[in-house]
Amino acid sequence: MPTPTPSYTSTYVAPPATVIAPLTGEAIAPGTAVNPSLAAKIDNHKEARPQVGLERTDIVFEELVEGGLTRYVAVWQSDVPEEIGPVRSIRPMDPDIVSAFGGIICYSGGQQRFVALMQAAPVFNAIHGQKATAETFYRTTTKKAPHNVLVKASVVVSEHPDLAAPAQQFAFSLDTASSTAAKDGVPSSAVNLVFSQASQPSWTWDSAGGQYLRAQLGVADMDSNGAQLSATNVIAIRVGIDTSLGVPKTQLIGSGEAWVSSGGKTVHATWSKSSATSAIALTDDQGVTVRLAPGNSWIELVPDGGSVSLVP
Repeated sequence: MPTPTPSYTSTYVAPPATVIAPLTGEAIAPGTAVNPSLAAKIDNHKEARPQVGLERTDIVFEELVEGGLTRYVAVWQSDVPEEIGPVRSIRPMDPDIVSAFGGIICYSGGQQRFVALMQAAPVFNAIHGQKATAETFYRTTTKKAPHNVLVKASVVVSEHPDLAAPAQQFAFSLDTASSTAAKDGVPSSAVNLVFSQASQPSWTWDSAGGQYLRAQLGVADMDSNGAQLSATNVIAIRVGIDTSLGVPKTQLIGSGEAWVSSGGKTVHATWSKSSATSAIALTDDQGVTVRLAPGNSWIELVPDGGSVSLVP
């Protein structure tokens, strides 16, 4: 009698292939998020708040400008909104920030010597008031000038399919729990920052939402949808400030002290950046690369004359 040959049908279905988004480290389908990054110089004056589209950024840099105020260089790539803004004028440190991303930079102008620096950077310059931006930059009636220039962000990105997606900027963990700060850091319920007497942002850990929530001078910092601005990772780095050009210039080429917060904990670190086109490298006190949690990041460029303090 022949021996029966066992047979079976596998029900295993291979999970879909994924790659990580270059600026957030989140898992995405291959072939998505291939568009260039869109950076913009975003106003942080009280008359500009709440800003438009800031809650959908991949990365935000906060930098000191004149009068002790701050402005943002915000970067979108994985989730480009229909509109962003208000945009303001460029500053001399901005080429050192955006050159690592390539893509597009949007702003409202600036001193010609600073505009020339940006136009020499490896990014496409989209500037308010020029013929090329007549259909994509406009002044909204909901805010007062000069805090009212908005950009049709998704249209601007669609106009530049020839530009490449940005390179990955940081190392990422698979999830928040395995990020460097969450594994090796000290518990920190809040991160308080001082740029100047006028600018003192803070981030408070919201364990329920798994995010840091932003405030300015103790007041919740809201987005245009009525929700508090939030971040998965908060990276505070100490930087020198050069005033020889008549305006504060963050010195971003070099290295210094850093604090990286993810998952309600903070790890002490060192930052370094060797050139305008290189990414910021983060290493812990043992010299090991810091891995961020997947998600959006705010990078706080805190002047050496300011301070970073953690609340246990």
